[in-house]
Amino acid sequence: MLQQLKSLAIKKLSEKMLSNSLNSEATGAAATQGAGALIASLTEKLGAGNIDQVKDLFSSGGQSMEENGIFQDITGKLGSILQSQGMSAEEATAEAKNTAPDLINGLKEKFESSASEDSAFDISQITNLIGGDAAGMINKVKGLF
Repeated sequence: MLQQLKSLAIKKLSEKMLSNSLNSEATGAAATQGAGALIASLTEKLGAGNIDQVKDLFSSGGQSMEENGIFQDITGKLGSILQSQGMSAEEATAEAKNTAPDLINGLKEKFESSASEDSAFDISQITNLIGGDAAGMINKVKGLF
């Protein structure tokens, strides 16, 4: 489940950041690092028992995306990642603020979809990962990085 989520996040980030000022190699690296940062943020929140933040992020009707701690975290991390790939701080911050909403909305569409090809994107599968064993979940996720 998390590997599928990471792969989709890489794809969404790569598509959204295609026209930025970085070369294709740096953009690809930023997309991969950004997807890893998203998975790390999800893992951290689930491990800390913040299941509602994860559910709110990937479903309609919860708190606004901009108020969600995971969204705020990934936006900040994307800015840092883009800057580390060679963007100016100002440009990286702007790119992250433009990219993060599209990333989350793209993932949210998969979780809310009833299409059979999207059946792997089930919020209950993410929340079932913790099952009272945060340390075990973190060990499962380590292989994604």
